[in-house]
Amino acid sequence: MFEYDKNIPDPERGDFLISEPFLTDPNFERTVILVCEHSDEGTFGLVLNKISDLTLSDVMSEEISFNGYLNVGGPVEQNTLHFVHRLKDDVPGAIELNNELKWSGDFERIKFLLNSGMINEDDIQFFLGYSGWGAGQLREELDNQSWFVRKKATASEIFDMESDILWKSILKQMGGKYKVFSNYPVDPRLN
Repeated sequence: MFEYDKNIPDPERGDFLISEPFLTDPNFERTVILVCEHSDEGTFGLVLNKISDLTLSDVMSEEISFNGYLNVGGPVEQNTLHFVHRLKDDVPGAIELNNELKWSGDFERIKFLLNSGMINEDDIQFFLGYSGWGAGQLREELDNQSWFVRKKATASEIFDMESDILWKSILKQMGGKYKVFSNYPVDPRLN
């Protein structure tokens, strides 16, 4: 049996939450979440490795030049649209997650940049819904070993790594017992 870390730190803006391999909640099974906000009031994050079969044109009434599929950001308010980007252009209202990543911002500016061809589609991801925890809820889940925290997400992990290998790749990068967890089968009965 593996020894779990009993002192998992609280995440900060721009960190990853990685679900432990035995988490069976279908919303979070083998997910990597980018933490966008964490405070005493709660936590807001976006699942990076659950892709929907919808595009922006499927959910918007206006035409926007973006061909990528939308991510399922989480089970909360799936009628809302969120985005994370690594744009060098100034996007008013964008919240810096770290020196490489920004969350949200002026959507009218984003639409203009997309429709003008000024954004490379590999520099922005869109999400339907989000993942949220109330005050103290995530801390309790961390203490119950449902999540691992990996400090300082990088833009290349989010935008350049294939979403279907993200969970496994990040655990491997963390090394030690996490590398072992990355190889744990989805259904150990089939091993």
